[in-house]
Amino acid sequence: MKRYFSLATLCIILATGIIISCKKNEKLNNTTQTEVPLVSKAKTINALAGATGIHDPSTIIKRNGVYHIWGTGNQIYHLTSTDLIKWTTASTVFASGTWPSWINTYVSNFGGNFWAPECIYMGGKYYMYYSVSMGARPCAIGVATSTDLTTWTDQGMVVYSDNNTVYGSIDPSVFADASGNYWMTFGSHLTGIWIAQINPSTGKRLNSTVKNIAGSSSSENEASYVIRNGSYYYLFYNKGICCNGTSSTYYVQMGRSTSPNGTYVDKNGVNLLSGGGTTVLSTSGKYIGPGQVGYYTENGFNFLTYHYYDGNNNGTPTLAVGNMGWSGGWPFITQDWIAAGRYKIINSNSGKVWDDWGCTGASQQAIAQNTSNGLLCQQWDFTALGNGVFKITCAQGGLAADVVNCNAANGAPLDLYAYLNNNCQKFDLSRAGNGNLVFTPLNGNRVVEVPNASTADGVQLGLFDYNGSTCQQWTVATP
Repeated sequence: MKRYFSLATLCIILATGIIISCKKNEKLNNTTQTEVPLVSKAKTINALAGATGIHDPSTIIKRNGVYHIWGTGNQIYHLTSTDLIKWTTASTVFASGTWPSWINTYVSNFGGNFWAPECIYMGGKYYMYYSVSMGARPCAIGVATSTDLTTWTDQGMVVYSDNNTVYGSIDPSVFADASGNYWMTFGSHLTGIWIAQINPSTGKRLNSTVKNIAGSSSSENEASYVIRNGSYYYLFYNKGICCNGTSSTYYVQMGRSTSPNGTYVDKNGVNLLSGGGTTVLSTSGKYIGPGQVGYYTENGFNFLTYHYYDGNNNGTPTLAVGNMGWSGGWPFITQDWIAAGRYKIINSNSGKVWDDWGCTGASQQAIAQNTSNGLLCQQWDFTALGNGVFKITCAQGGLAADVVNCNAANGAPLDLYAYLNNNCQKFDLSRAGNGNLVFTPLNGNRVVEVPNASTADGVQLGLFDYNGSTCQQWTVATP
């Protein structure tokens, strides 16, 4: 998160999405902060389900079939999911009102609000790195270990910045290089992104060497993350202003290097220490001020997590799980999980497909499941509307998939209707960890399902609260 720019507002944000106070950010010389109470509603219409409010999400960790993410918050906020779609709150890393005693010595007046945690499995243990800061120097990064993601043992400080230190010790991220060596990137607005080598046996620094790899004096670079792909290391980081809701200007840039500790250059070959940086993620639609990326792969899909300030919900910080691909040796980030085109849509429970029941293509014809037989009325054209949202029209007749009367209630049926550019005719597609898709019309937060998990032909599709059932999950294939 952004901590060091002057004259900007920093909000202390609970991971539920409720802002409990806003602070005038401290300048580099540690000027006094003032607080103004503020409350924001946390309910939002969002393709993901459950507790999706989070700031500075960590990399996804999967253990025993459960996905874990941690974020900024008291005692280190924690979310879990069994499918990457529905998220619930879980136990924090540190017990309520407690934190490692060493923190009080190095960062005075700390109150338990940890920033930007990052978790990695290394040498048979999970290592949880976390930031300790009150908005400026002094600040520190600590680490705790666990074998089960439930009980954590603090291991102390990793990096520390006093008032005379050039770099800021926040926003840790750890990765392994091709030779099995581990590195931690970190840093803030002070002088950009730095890197240090990590001892995998202790989780601490291997030596006292630190190196600046992106940004320079008074740079905006922070929230770094490194992905190794092929022969390159790709360094992502945030620029702009965070923590200001819909006024946030956060965006993600990147560069790459053949060595883990640099030199990193952008697509134009400009050194990231000399003003270089290729933008790969910025404000688009409701996704305002995206930041703090993390990378997870499963079943051949690349899941990229980050937070954004929801433009449809008063700027509430919200979890996004997007799609990252590679083209010409460089990454691209999108919320679209499929390419525009013509598909048949297959239910993951029944194996049957979306069907214009009766094959008339007429207005108000029911959309039902049916045995696949290659008919035109079982083929659907997907038109990308941006940010993971699609218009879906039947190849027979060209009418749009529509939630009848734009009803957002449980049981609301789907039929065909002329496209009116309504939210009940726009569907957000999210990808579950097993590779299946979930369809959420934008007129609410319920998903398309085969009612009662029926396997019979002719059952009209409808909406229901997401519960993880395979009757609410779909795959697509060319007809």
